[in-house]
Amino acid sequence: MADADEPAPERTYRLLGPDGRTRTGPHPGTLGGYRRGRIYGRLDCPSARRAIAAGGYVPHRVFFADEPTALAAGYRPCAVCLPAKYLRWKAQQQEQQT
Repeated sequence: MADADEPAPERTYRLLGPDGRTRTGPHPGTLGGYRRGRIYGRLDCPSARRAIAAGGYVPHRVFFADEPTALAAGYRPCAVCLPAKYLRWKAQQQEQQT
């Protein structure tokens, strides 16, 4: 049994870094992502919640500290929970192709 004066073990979180490698740290991510689709979005994204409820997605779920990190890792914004950011990203992609 743990001593009452003993501090609780610090929780660690696994986050994807800008290089796409997993890191651990003391702070949870602010965005979630889907590794297979290379998509990131809000943690309360309705599309992600539906996929998780249906039994999929979880083994391929990743987390990011912030949006610049998700973008640097090569992920795109979710069209469902971040529609304005997705449209900007899509326009940038189309500009790069022309």
